[in-house]
Amino acid sequence: MQRVFELGVGGGGLGGARCHNALGSRLLYWRWSSTHSCLLYAKKYGSVFSIQMFGPRLVVLNGYEVVKKVYVDQGEYYADRPDVPMLRDTVGDKGVVASNGYPWKQQRRFALSTLRSFGLGKKSLEPSIHLECRYLTEAVSNEQGRPFNPRALLNSAVSNVISVLVFGDRFEYSDDEFQVLLKTINEIVLLEGGIWGQLYNMLPWLMRRVPGPHQKIFTLWKRLFDFARHKIDEHRVNYDPSNPRDYIDCFLVEMEKWKDDEAAGFDKENLCSCTLDLFIAGTETTATTLSWGLLYMTKYPEIQAKVQAEIDRVVGTARQPSVMDRENLPYTNAVIHEIQRMGNILPLNVVRAATKDTQIEEYSIPKGTMVVGNLTSVLFDETEWETPQSFNPGHFLDANGNFRRRDAFIPFSAGKRVCLGEQLARMELFLFFTALLQRFTFRPPEGVEPLLEYILGATHSPKPYQLCAVPR
Repeated sequence: MQRVFELGVGGGGLGGARCHNALGSRLLYWRWSSTHSCLLYAKKYGSVFSIQMFGPRLVVLNGYEVVKKVYVDQGEYYADRPDVPMLRDTVGDKGVVASNGYPWKQQRRFALSTLRSFGLGKKSLEPSIHLECRYLTEAVSNEQGRPFNPRALLNSAVSNVISVLVFGDRFEYSDDEFQVLLKTINEIVLLEGGIWGQLYNMLPWLMRRVPGPHQKIFTLWKRLFDFARHKIDEHRVNYDPSNPRDYIDCFLVEMEKWKDDEAAGFDKENLCSCTLDLFIAGTETTATTLSWGLLYMTKYPEIQAKVQAEIDRVVGTARQPSVMDRENLPYTNAVIHEIQRMGNILPLNVVRAATKDTQIEEYSIPKGTMVVGNLTSVLFDETEWETPQSFNPGHFLDANGNFRRRDAFIPFSAGKRVCLGEQLARMELFLFFTALLQRFTFRPPEGVEPLLEYILGATHSPKPYQLCAVPR
């Protein structure tokens, strides 16, 4: 739920959307606005307040301290997903993202162990990403310094890394089926996070019956499920249980092991859902972050030049940057972290639900209550960051220019539902970003001023833009 309603007093429009400070007394009417508005309401109503819009109450957490207290210190009490109409009607309660309880624990455990066995978080995965870096830099070079939108190439490169882990192979950037797949994901992200998707979640009984852009979401999801089923059927023809090639093969092996425990979720439909969860999550957020990164480099050429100077000094031009170089590239590492902080890909974290009657500060939270951390309030927390509204790599550097970690840096969320692909995303961001800046200088087209404008769908992404990649 990326935005909230404000309707004028008197109930015009859809009426009845209310905000209660501290889960109770005061009334406020909301309008559609970005999550930065939540920061203003937090100043007025406190770090914990709730919104009620035509249905269940949503508790919003603001600021690093309260988000950490709930997500980490009380994490076991907020590990469920609520019953969100759009999610229920598209993917149901299957997969890694939407499931709860026993099946969720089994699927998350299996996904983590399987991906680790194929190199997640290990140096053994690096050659696969290096290969994709070479394909990406070659594709960028083919643009010959002319203006182009980098998003499609970034999507393709990032998606291929998770494709190798899940499907066992990469796709050519020119593969029509692959590009349709990526465009389908982009459309779903925009539609589900836009006004039509949110209206569906607030008025499902009505929106199921009326035409509109929201109806396209179901067609798009069917396309993704058909693709996943086709890939699974291909695997079943020739997979060797003693030598699994990828996540799908491992899941097929597991289906036989767990055939007497249906509740664990090791069946074909759940394999479809889990496969798509990994594929979509492994594509969208990292590609969006890199898209922000290149835009920021065109906006701040002096920062880009410092990154390139550090890469030249430490790595040179004879080889690709390696994860082992990260420790010796503190400024570059700081810039990547600042891109993630300012890019703020998930302004409101994916909604969670209380697993039992519990408490947040002095407020009682009944079992099943929806709770969401406003990550904007954490990544831009004035008590945690020196210049929260400015792009400042110094946030991640100490007085001696060494990289420093920040507790309030939680773009991957925190607690029981922390992003299971965090290690992969960190590796990809570092290797793709350094490979690109090692080879190219990114500039805006002649006479164009880079604008940091965004589209807010299910993720916070830059508006389509063009840049020029000038070979160094």
